[in-house]
Amino acid sequence: MIFRRFFRHIKEGFVGVFRHFGMAFSASSAVTITLLLVGVFAAFAVNVAYLTQEIEQSISLVALIDYNVSDQGRIVAMKQEIEQYDNVDHVVYRTKEEELDFYIEEYGNEETTLAEFSENYRGEENPFHDTFIVYLNDGTNLSSIKDRIGRISGISSVEDGGANTYTLINILHYTRYTGGALILALIALAIYLIYNTIKITIATRKDEIWIMRNVGARNGYIRAPFLVEGIIIGVIGSIIPIVLVLYGYYVLYNTTGGVLAGVIKLVAIYPFILYLGIGLLVIGVLVGFIGSYISVCKYLRLTR
Repeated sequence: MIFRRFFRHIKEGFVGVFRHFGMAFSASSAVTITLLLVGVFAAFAVNVAYLTQEIEQSISLVALIDYNVSDQGRIVAMKQEIEQYDNVDHVVYRTKEEELDFYIEEYGNEETTLAEFSENYRGEENPFHDTFIVYLNDGTNLSSIKDRIGRISGISSVEDGGANTYTLINILHYTRYTGGALILALIALAIYLIYNTIKITIATRKDEIWIMRNVGARNGYIRAPFLVEGIIIGVIGSIIPIVLVLYGYYVLYNTTGGVLAGVIKLVAIYPFILYLGIGLLVIGVLVGFIGSYISVCKYLRLTR
């Protein structure tokens, strides 16, 4: 009995779509365009989030240890304290000799005598500090972590890369939030389009609804075909965006080798496009269901 009623509602939903093909096609086309934009912005937002995470995980603080701190037990204790801070991924300890080696490797070349000059500072003449390199997994609280490390007894100073680091983190976060807001706005637009379509459909079938009410049909029974109709419109409207966005991302990834503009690493194709396709289909179903639900409930409430 339940299955029979269920398939009857599905049949009535398809009948409604074909009966009002023009309006359904118009709504599906509008949903297609909207979901295509949602898919593009979603791919953009995910890659920005991925880029933000990559950059934040590469952000590090350099904590210089006082010259008078030489006890290894104390250094280990300081390292363990820093590792307990929120959003600290890991801490690397480098001696002042390792710091000098890093400096020579990073800045020394054949055109200068920097490497030879730096070799004169081996041993007691070494001006570098023993150092903690603090790697973070989230750059949002970079400043507070820097302040906490700076207050540890035995830390001479903490370097964070300057104001440009904070500016870059803020730009990436604002870009990610803007992309999310645009996606929500587009989803709301798609809901509104389906809402108007179903509302017009209901208006053309008001006599049928009136007859069903007079014979004792409940609101749930009257509502079901319209909900199915809205879901069908959402599914139809999501097919083209899924194909275009997934294929477009596949071509973009393979054309660029997964690296955009030579520096921006893209999210790997699989399983990203699978999740993106499923996400667009789910959004299409939800958009159709919510838009039709709001419309039919409002009509049934007004015609009691």
